[in-house]
Order: sequence, then C-alpha cells, then structure tokens
Amino acid sequence: MSQPVLIPAALHQHRQQAAEASAGISSGAIYTCFERELLHRSANGSVLDWGSGQGLLTQRLMNLKQFQSITAADIQPRPETIDAAIQWSQADLNNPLNLEAEIFDVIVSAEVIEHLENPRAVAREWSRLLKPGGLLIFSTPNNESWRAILALILQGHFVDFGDSSYPAHITALVRKDITHILNEAGFCSPEFAFTNVGKIPKLPRYQWQSLSLGFLRGLRFSDNILAITHKSQ
Repeated sequence: MSQPVLIPAALHQHRQQAAEASAGISSGAIYTCFERELLHRSANGSVLDWGSGQGLLTQRLMNLKQFQSITAADIQPRPETIDAAIQWSQADLNNPLNLEAEIFDVIVSAEVIEHLENPRAVAREWSRLLKPGGLLIFSTPNNESWRAILALILQGHFVDFGDSSYPAHITALVRKDITHILNEAGFCSPEFAFTNVGKIPKLPRYQWQSLSLGFLRGLRFSDNILAITHKSQ
C-alpha cells in the first residue's frame, strides 16, 4: 500500500517530529573533531552552524574565539541557554534559508544531512550561502565501518538506518556519494576525517578503541565521518 501524500502543514509537522526524535545532540567526540579541523585550518570570519539542534556545537564555536560572527539555523526554536551574541534562524532545512547568498566564510553541520530528504539540494544551498573559497565541514554516520557493513549484510540496512532510527535518519551516504554530491554543487573533492570512536557489532557498550588500546582507528572502526571541502573559487 502506498503512503499517503502529506499536505504542507502535515509535512512540516512530520519533519518537526523527526527533528525532535534526534534530540538535537551529537556526541562529544564528533564536536571535538569539528574543533580540531577548524583549528587546524585557522578558520575565521563568519560561520553558520547549519542544523544546530540544541546549540551545543554552536556554543563551542563561540568558545573557540576565532569567529567574528556566528549564526545558527534549525527547525527547532532558539534554545534559552544559547549565547545572546549568536544569531538564530528557525527554518525547515529541507528548504533554502531566508538569508543572502555568499555571506559565510565557514559552514559546519554535525549529523544533519542524514535527516534530510535531498542531499543534493542541501549541498547546493551550502554552496549558495558560502563565499567563494569558503570552508565546509559536515559529519554523518559512517556507513563504511565494519559495524555498518555487517548490519547491511545481516539486516538489510546500515546500522543507523533501521526502524529504530526512522524517521530521524532517512538518507544514508557513503564517501563516493558525498564526493559526487559536493562536486556537482561546485565544491572541491573532499578530505575525510574520522572520529576514531566506534562500537563493536552486537556489543554496543564496547568500542574497538578501548579493546585495542587505540590501535583500531579510521574508516572501518569509526561510527562517524567528517567531510572537509572548500567551495570552488
């Protein structure tokens, strides 16, 4: 049986509920990776936290003290705890933001693209908002880890895209998808970084790193992946 077509009001409510299901929080390991990449590249100027959820990464951007302005965007309302100096744009990120083009030097997006319906439209919006040469860093579940691959073989879906993750997680991507999507939107081919934190299949309380004294790292042993790229000049 086909699914009913949602009218705009119901569609917005559905997306709102999906956003609430994600809780708007990522892990500290993911945020630390963002900080490391931003510091390594001496990122500065104006930054947009695209899909900021409860604003935890946004606040950490402010704590870095290297950005002249910080803007956050999310379908959820502005958290009461967020710093008053941070600008907040409440919007459905499946649609373009009501912001001028080419106004940001940096865009960060932690664990958001997998929640949205059209990753190519997302990349085009990032390209629209970034200045030429601007820096983009985003993260998503790593569907090329051993844990994700094993789930695909045994259960028919990546580990973070089963029924328990729906409708929060709806778009699964691998590195090849990410590269194509970014290139099509006018970005350079991305570099990839990994959290080096990964759960062991069927034993989610345990991590590869703790059992290997940190030697098992990278693509196959990380639950999350970061893509780092620049908008073409």
